[in-house]
Amino acid sequence: MLLEQKVALVFGAGGAIGRTVARAFADEGAQVFLSGRNLAAVEAVADEIGAAGGKASAARVDALDEDAVNRHVSDVVQEAGRIDVVLNAIGFKAVQGVSLTDIDRDDFLSPIVTWTTAQFLTARAAARYMVRERSGVVLTLSASPARLAIASTGGFGVACAAIEGLSRTLAAELSPHGVRVVCIRPHRIGDTLGPDPDFPMAPDEFRSLIENMTLLKRLPTLENVASTAAFLASDGAAAMSGTVADLTGGMSVD
Repeated sequence: MLLEQKVALVFGAGGAIGRTVARAFADEGAQVFLSGRNLAAVEAVADEIGAAGGKASAARVDALDEDAVNRHVSDVVQEAGRIDVVLNAIGFKAVQGVSLTDIDRDDFLSPIVTWTTAQFLTARAAARYMVRERSGVVLTLSASPARLAIASTGGFGVACAAIEGLSRTLAAELSPHGVRVVCIRPHRIGDTLGPDPDFPMAPDEFRSLIENMTLLKRLPTLENVASTAAFLASDGAAAMSGTVADLTGGMSVD
C-alpha cells in the first residue's frame, strides 16, 4: 500500500473532494484525521472508512479559525506522534458568470481571502511539525483558471492563481527541510456538477462547454483527483516538490 503507516490530515473532509481523497488515503493504509465545520458529515466519512477496515477519526474544525487549526494539529501530533500528509479541501463560495466590471467588491474578494487564508493556516500548522521531522507532504488545491484567461470567473481564478503562488513559496521554504509541497490542479470535476451551473446557461450546455475546453474532451473525476493525491503523498513521488499536478485533461498544458 502506498501510504502504509502514514498519518494524514484532511480538512474539509465532509465535502466531495475531501471525502473521496480521505477514503483513498485510508485505502492505501494511512491513518486519517478528518475535520470540517459540519461534524456530522465528517463523522459519516470516518464511519465509512472504519466500516471498510480503515483507521479514521473526526473532529469539528473551522479551517479559517487559526486557533482551532493549531489546536487540532497539535492534538493529532499528540495522539499519532507525527503528521505525514496534509490536504485542505474545504469548500467556499465563488460568484462567477459576472464580469469584473460588474461584480460586487465583496463577491470578488471572498474566494481570494477565504481560500488563500485557509490553505495558508492549515499548511503552516502542519508544516511546523513536519519540519521538525524533516519529512512530510503538503498538498494544496487549485483549478484550471489559475493559468488561463477565462472571462467571468470573478475572484475564483485569482484565488486559484494565488494558491499556486503560495504553494511555490511554501515549497521553496520547506523543501530544504525535507517537506514536499505539490499543488493539484483539476479542471471542473464532472461528478460535482449540479443542476444549476455557476454560469447562466443550461447544465448540459455548461458541461459541453467545459468538456470541449479540454484536449481529452472529458472532465476529471473525483477518483482521478483522489488517486493522484494518494500517489503524490507517497514515497513514489519523492522527487516532486514546488510543482503542479495538472488534472485538467489538457486544458492547461504547463
